[in-house]
Amino acid sequence: MRLNTKLVLAITALVFLISGIVSLVYVSQLLHSTVHQSYTTNKMVANQVVFAVRNALEAGLANRTIDPNNPDELRTLAVQALRSDSSLHDVVKSVNLYSDTVYDVNIADSQAITILSTNRDNEDKPLPARREYSDLLSATPFQLMREVVLGPPAVFDIGVPIERNGQPFITVNVGIRTTLLKEQYLPYMQHARDVMGLVLAAALVAAFLLSNIALRPLQLISRQLDTFNASGELLLDEDRKRNPDMAVTVSRKIERFGQRMRNVEEVFSALKDNLDQILGDLQDGILLFTADQRAVLVTQAARRFLALEQRAILGLHATEIFDANTLLGRTLRQAFATTTSLPQELILTETGRRIQLSLEFIHDDKSGQGLGALLTLHDLESVEAVESELELSRRMAAIGRLTSGVGHEVKNPINAIVVHVELLKSKLAATGAGAPASRHLEIIESEIHRLDRVVQMLVDFSRPVELQLRERDLRSVVGAVLALAVEELATQNVALIRLLPPNPLLVNIDEDLIKQAVLNVIKNGAQAMPQGGTLRVTLEESKKDESRRFAILRVADEGPGIPDDIREKIFDLYFTTKSGGSGIGLAMTYRILQLHYGSIEVQSNREHGTEFVLQIPLSTTDWGRRQLEPITALSALDRKSVPALTGVQVENQIEEGPAE
Repeated sequence: MRLNTKLVLAITALVFLISGIVSLVYVSQLLHSTVHQSYTTNKMVANQVVFAVRNALEAGLANRTIDPNNPDELRTLAVQALRSDSSLHDVVKSVNLYSDTVYDVNIADSQAITILSTNRDNEDKPLPARREYSDLLSATPFQLMREVVLGPPAVFDIGVPIERNGQPFITVNVGIRTTLLKEQYLPYMQHARDVMGLVLAAALVAAFLLSNIALRPLQLISRQLDTFNASGELLLDEDRKRNPDMAVTVSRKIERFGQRMRNVEEVFSALKDNLDQILGDLQDGILLFTADQRAVLVTQAARRFLALEQRAILGLHATEIFDANTLLGRTLRQAFATTTSLPQELILTETGRRIQLSLEFIHDDKSGQGLGALLTLHDLESVEAVESELELSRRMAAIGRLTSGVGHEVKNPINAIVVHVELLKSKLAATGAGAPASRHLEIIESEIHRLDRVVQMLVDFSRPVELQLRERDLRSVVGAVLALAVEELATQNVALIRLLPPNPLLVNIDEDLIKQAVLNVIKNGAQAMPQGGTLRVTLEESKKDESRRFAILRVADEGPGIPDDIREKIFDLYFTTKSGGSGIGLAMTYRILQLHYGSIEVQSNREHGTEFVLQIPLSTTDWGRRQLEPITALSALDRKSVPALTGVQVENQIEEGPAE
């Protein structure tokens, strides 16, 4: 079937459907109005009859003595009065003759026995059983259609009672026949049918004209598509030979053109992903704005400078992004308002953070029209921290290269000295003169062994490490270290508080090295409290951005803190403030975290002690995170065994929660 025919049929069917619905609503409302109008009219008729009945009763019962205890006598007198009143008979007959919808009028007593009726066969008989006309008033349009138009003939009563002493005495019932209602309603239905036929005919003509008009743009679209396709004319001829329908021809052209667009979109998507990856690794916050100052490009690092998520920033106006309550926000809002470039502007924020910003407005060289703006936010403190970390890494690398050579050169003389000391002891013992010098030889030997251990530690520190990476739950690793250290903490009167998350934290680590790093930090915290105290170990998950997740281990003590002048030196090799310290533990911890692409930071003050923060990247295996059950107790240290540890105060505060 051709598209032209389809359009004609579709438009005709749509118009027919709409006109049919409108006509149905019109007819139903018309029927509802007819029923209500008939009720109002016949209610007035019933009231007229009631008025005539009252007059007949007053005239017929006047000057009559009635025994109130004899209701039969009262009914007999009432029947005589009603049947003998000619005025009442004239009213009842006129109602029946001149009303369009009244079928009959029945006047009955309190026992529902007909006294007077337009149908003489009904007199002295029970009232006919009929439904109340109020049922039609409360019916739905479909119920009205079924009762009045489509259903069998029926009579509905409108009853008006005349009361005596609060009780019904005489009832006037006006019967309304549905066929009479239908006769009033049918002319309107025929009119609606005629209108609907005219609408349908007009719809056919309009559909034919509209289909021809609607197909004209397809020819224009086809010619425009040919301009994008060098072989468009050839394809057009081939398509017309296979199918002369213009819509099919254009559809095939659009499909081929769409395939080309999808290929271009795939290339663009790949380029965009590469650009996002490049920008995501940048430490500087970069925002690109259009000519109307709306953000179209935002790097991940921009979140560190602004209190908005990356996705929330896209599409916002500059005045919506930058907060006027901050110095940074006020500076940028003013610059955007005046379109003033800011080359290398230094801002000191309210929190003491130093930010260097650069705002450049881009203009067209030929027309001078503004094209947009490029904003770069540079965190000087982060740069200085990175430079400090690089300097520390360079120093440690230099020390490693130096110690590897020195250790090799020193080991040979030490071995020779040890051998000759042993020979000297043997010779002195053989001559019997060794007793006076034995104590000095033992001191020399012990110091040589101590020097050999120091050199061996130096060689071990500088030797390249081959990591044995395995995926482990960091909670179990930390738990094993705490179980190992709890006995030593007990001897130092240190209370251990541990806070572990309910969900697993999977990391790719060399378990032995990480245990050594954690143990070094825990021992360092315990040694900072010689009089005892509380050591808090907290493990949690942190997200720097959507694609990088980290496990954060915090070890906080209640010691005197680290002075500011030596805080930057604590990770230097052989630097120590302890009398028996070697200065290798924290340096080794720093190196282990570097080997795992993590970091270690220290926060210290004299009021709250020192807190070491170890950061390790989480594994990307989500399956393990979902499958492992929450750890509610450390496997290496049973809760039941805690009270048995003499002099140890251990508080198990493990955050409970459902497993992922």
